[in-house]
Amino acid sequence: MGVAGGFLEHAEEDLATAAHRELAEEAAMDVETLHLEHLNVYGTPGRDPRGRVVSVAYLAIAPGLPEPTAGTDAAGARWQRTDQVLCGELELAFDHQKIVADGVERARAKLERSSLATAFCGPTFTITDLQRVYEAVWGIPLDPRNFYRKVQKSSGFIIAADTDRKVTTGRPARLFKAGPRKDLYPPMVRPTEPFDMKGPEG
Repeated sequence: MGVAGGFLEHAEEDLATAAHRELAEEAAMDVETLHLEHLNVYGTPGRDPRGRVVSVAYLAIAPGLPEPTAGTDAAGARWQRTDQVLCGELELAFDHQKIVADGVERARAKLERSSLATAFCGPTFTITDLQRVYEAVWGIPLDPRNFYRKVQKSSGFIIAADTDRKVTTGRPARLFKAGPRKDLYPPMVRPTEPFDMKGPEG
């Protein structure tokens, strides 16, 4: 997780173009392949003590993040864990904690209604691999049986691959790959309570 930001280079620069430029300059991200979408506008008076500043935030989602590039305005650029930011353990400047919180919630919601989670798995993956993505983004453990049922109910979310993954003991693990659907129906709704690791959800 990171908050890369900067100013428009000139009055004619498009906002999305500026967001792509900053991500390339400060985070060394391949702007041609990442998922980038408008998040929100932040302009509360006093949010920046240097003067009236309105920020337009974008959410970038991509697997396999490269190491950030330390630029002239981001000499200490580095990725940080979102949980450290959300709990206040890691302090950010201005209202950037709120921006991060809004971005995390948007990412969590996107996993409910889109197949974006498969982008964080390999070309083929197990249901367990996919579950780990959801647990990492949602920040809660999930009941494997309930998760399997929800995945199977969402038609076109994943499809069976031609091969199985070999394991040292037991049956080979079934492998899947991303299906053709981008919007999930029914959606993968987040549980209202974390899964009790001592037993399944009710």
